[in-house]
Amino acid sequence: QARLVESGGGSVQAGGSLRLSCVAAGFAVSPYCMGWFRQAPGKEREGVAGIYNFGERTYYTDSVKGRFTISRGNGNTAYLEMNDLNPEDTAMYYCVADKPCAELEGYAEGLASYWGQGTQVTVSS
Repeated sequence: QARLVESGGGSVQAGGSLRLSCVAAGFAVSPYCMGWFRQAPGKEREGVAGIYNFGERTYYTDSVKGRFTISRGNGNTAYLEMNDLNPEDTAMYYCVADKPCAELEGYAEGLASYWGQGTQVTVSS
């Protein structure tokens, strides 16, 4: 079955960096879009970044622009380079594919939704 497997979360001090990885396993075809959402206790779930399989279109929420970089490896791998982390970045980060990713830019018609189990990112001051 299709699934997303995240890795790379952990604890880091403010100003540090982490690199999250996501592998899309069991997909018949590479996901059209892969990305990341996050949710912290007491906060709404937030789309962080997304990237499409073809071309270089990317999405970033305003709070991470200039600090986070999303990229694709092969067609079934996505990365999120997180730099200059601050405590407000502390959250559970979820890899997503297709619909939730594409919805960040409004191009999700006809796509299925895929969510990973999440990887915890904790930033201390």
